[in-house]
Amino acid sequence: MKEGNKTKKIIKKKLMGVVVSDKMDKTILVRVDRIKIHPKYGKRYTVSKKYKVHDEKNQYKEDDKVIFIECRPISKDKKWRVIYS
Repeated sequence: MKEGNKTKKIIKKKLMGVVVSDKMDKTILVRVDRIKIHPKYGKRYTVSKKYKVHDEKNQYKEDDKVIFIECRPISKDKKWRVIYS
C-alpha cells in the first residue's frame, strides 16, 4: 500500500446453514450447525445457532441450504443477507 492511500480491506463472515422458517416478510431464519469437542472427554457434539437473514425476494423456503454473508444492520436482529443457495 502507498503511504498516502490508507485503505483497509474489510473481511466479512460467510456462513452456510439450513432454512428453518420463512414465515416473516423478506426474512428467513437459518440454523447453522457446528461440531464441538468436549475438552475433557473428547466426545463430539453438535451446537446450533439461529440467524435472521435478509431475503429480498422471498425466494428461499424451508429446508433449503443457503450461504449468507455479514452486512450492515438492516434491523435490530438482522445483520446478515443471503448471497445464494
